[in-house]
Amino acid sequence: MGKIIAIANQKGGVGKTTTTVNLAASLGVLEKKVLLIDADPQANATSGLGINVEEIEIGTYQLLEHTKNAKETIIATDSPNLDLIPSHIDLVAIEIELVDKNEREYMMKKAILDLKDDYDYILIDCAPSLGLLTLNALTAADSVIIPIQCEYFALEGLGKLLNTIKSVQKIHNPDLDIEGLLLTMFDSRLRLSNQVVEEVRKHFSDMVFDTIIQRNVRLSEAPSYGESIIKYDASSKGATNYLNLANELLKKNKETV
Repeated sequence: MGKIIAIANQKGGVGKTTTTVNLAASLGVLEKKVLLIDADPQANATSGLGINVEEIEIGTYQLLEHTKNAKETIIATDSPNLDLIPSHIDLVAIEIELVDKNEREYMMKKAILDLKDDYDYILIDCAPSLGLLTLNALTAADSVIIPIQCEYFALEGLGKLLNTIKSVQKIHNPDLDIEGLLLTMFDSRLRLSNQVVEEVRKHFSDMVFDTIIQRNVRLSEAPSYGESIIKYDASSKGATNYLNLANELLKKNKETV
């Protein structure tokens, strides 16, 4: 049975989508069968995998509305072993449409339950908010990865997110674990970056991944070509970082690498 991992942080620009796309592609390269669910109306994970968002007619919106079954919303990508449930700007409306529904926090969980047997890992790219979309992802997930950028406001809002996770554990999903905190956008030349790493490791120790995602030009360029970093430049520092993260995740889950 597969594992569902949400990648969440209500702060924007921390590397959530970059992490979801490139971790998914890296796990695929390591011969794991992966599904990426784009649960962000900005649809950056969808376009980042080379899918034309304007042509999307069925995706996460229909999945959450339960107007299509999960298998009907899945499309293949050019990345090995990686499928996608795409997003579209229409997803913006879902929070309003679900607000009056019974068990609205469980819409994603119910929709993707049957998919766990088809994939080794299901990764959910969350929106940069703590709204109903993110709540659905956390309720459906087995664990959550929290990207934290190595910058001044890194820890701002982290307490809020951890409190939200505690609430979800208490009310909707007692089995939700924190897979790990992931340090992103690290620049070894900056004293501040090193201080943030030190601070996060001091406060959260075992919860922090050993792998750190470094700032990398190739990593920033890849989405504009609709490619993961693995496909765009497999020899880059960014590709190495994400392959290391995928290996660390597999070891953490006691899978042979």
